[in-house]
Amino acid sequence: MLVEIYQSALDLVRKQPPERPVALVRRAPVTVAAQWFQANFKGDVFYAVKANPSPWVLETLWAAGVRSFDVASIQEVELVRSTLPAARLAFMHPVKSRVSIARAYSDFGVRTFSLDTHEELAKILDATGHAKDLNLVVRLATSGEGSNLPLTNKFGAQTHEAPSLLLATRQATQDMMGISFHVGSQCMRPTAYAAAMASASRSLVRAGVFADIVDVGGGFPSVYPGMIPPALSEYMDTINRAFNEMKVHEETQLWAEPGRALVAESTSVLTKVELRKGDALYLNDGSYGNLFDATHAKWPFPVRLHRPDETHNDEQLKPFRFYGPTCDSIDSMPGPFWLPADVDEGDYVEIGMLGAYGVTMGTRFNGYGETETVFLDDAPMASLFGLGPRSLTNPRPAYENDDNKVVRLNRPKGGKRGKKRVKAKA
Repeated sequence: MLVEIYQSALDLVRKQPPERPVALVRRAPVTVAAQWFQANFKGDVFYAVKANPSPWVLETLWAAGVRSFDVASIQEVELVRSTLPAARLAFMHPVKSRVSIARAYSDFGVRTFSLDTHEELAKILDATGHAKDLNLVVRLATSGEGSNLPLTNKFGAQTHEAPSLLLATRQATQDMMGISFHVGSQCMRPTAYAAAMASASRSLVRAGVFADIVDVGGGFPSVYPGMIPPALSEYMDTINRAFNEMKVHEETQLWAEPGRALVAESTSVLTKVELRKGDALYLNDGSYGNLFDATHAKWPFPVRLHRPDETHNDEQLKPFRFYGPTCDSIDSMPGPFWLPADVDEGDYVEIGMLGAYGVTMGTRFNGYGETETVFLDDAPMASLFGLGPRSLTNPRPAYENDDNKVVRLNRPKGGKRGKKRVKAKA
């Protein structure tokens, strides 16, 4: 099937103004990110399918050389196996139903399963008929420090629980036993991986066992306004040093499960303004669609305004908040989202950096939620891989033009920051 590729969102708006939200997708950022991880991570890269399960993403990653996929449900197992029959799958959700385990093992050839309790270990063994070719990976708890979205409460064996579980898991499999953890989503501190790996190493020593796999999980960040992470190379260097210091044997494999960092740059979402009320814009997409994180994590994603009849908009930018199309009042996004001051009904707002946890979060609440997909050939709004700006910053609010405004002075070397009252120009 021939896929039409537009040069930009404005090109789409001019040629075929859409009535429904549109996922504007770019293959190049996924390809570049996948190649970078494979070249710089000294181990096996498993794509975390939950970040974006779109078939075009899976196919692009496969074409870029990614052969391993972290799946979290039997539905994701079925999706990846039907799209990429030869893919290597790891079922890394620590809590699974017996039916899902049995089907993954018997019907889809999955041999790697995660767990964080003795009960889940027994369940996996029972559902697979006490198979001898299992790779069992024990997920350990982490502090979540340094991440914008900590994942500390739901999963992971605590330090006092880990030794006995590691020993039991080691005794249960004749194939590989491993450890894993998740430092938290959008981790802004490379040292979080080193701390988690050091803690995992101590648990292995207490259990008196060696691990065949050390899986550092996900958490690798992307770029958003107000969140400019260290270079990804710092994460790789930190992980490599920590791995060399762990109490593991020479054949131990190093794994990672990047999701956000592989796909965040790839997609923006084009929404239509249905109404403006002061500084509030009512869009045809929202928290029950592609903008879950804009609502619940309150991330101020980067935005652009597009109009079918003009290229340039009002240069004065103002902060706006968004409301989605459903009747639920929680369907609101505080932002701020900086757009030209004259934005109004009928305009289109492109919301960037939504390749991760955008389309995958959509529902059908109130009958909304259907998103079209269009391929673009332009650059992402920001990039950690050299495809766009390295940082995103929101404009600062303009001062009111009055006689008593306060101007902050730059701090001179060795001096103190001060304030000075200035007279506004006539």
